[in-house]
Amino acid sequence: MTRRFLFVLGSARREGNTELLARRAAEQLPAHVEQQWVRLVDHPLPDFADLRHDSDHVRPTGGNASLLLDATLAATDIVIASPLYWYSVSSHTKRYLDHWSAWLRTPGVDFKATLAGRTLWGVAALADDEPAVADPLVGTLNNSAAYLGMRFGGVLLGNGSAPGDVLKDTEALARAKTFFAQEAPLARFAHEAA
Repeated sequence: MTRRFLFVLGSARREGNTELLARRAAEQLPAHVEQQWVRLVDHPLPDFADLRHDSDHVRPTGGNASLLLDATLAATDIVIASPLYWYSVSSHTKRYLDHWSAWLRTPGVDFKATLAGRTLWGVAALADDEPAVADPLVGTLNNSAAYLGMRFGGVLLGNGSAPGDVLKDTEALARAKTFFAQEAPLARFAHEAA
């Protein structure tokens, strides 16, 4: 299968530090690798409704949910590019991940089987010199990948608060050059990773 990257941009700000860092990493991908960039603020999803015990979910046939479902299923590599907001992913990103719960239960989609073996990556900018403050964000993505049987490529972290700050983080920019070149292992739940 030809690699196809889906970059899910979860920031409320256009061309913010997280997006700048994700684009630096994406520049290193070979030219033949397809890239699709989706800005969640431009494709808002409705609040997630948990129908597990009430009725079946129905596959979306139009609109943003359909676009995001189709893009997610078509990707070999999904990159969640979310700034660190209150120690986790942004609300736009969280809503997208919540919709994965519906897609798991949508007849005919085979969401879990389709994503198994594919790779989930993360990119995040944070306004802190201590990368451990991003552990909840990393855990969210790692455990989501583990639940679906995906590979987890880790999270590329960069420091930046004011617009463009991440471009001064020389260590993050150096990591961006090889971030997608690494071999991603199958994800394991955080409590199993010891």
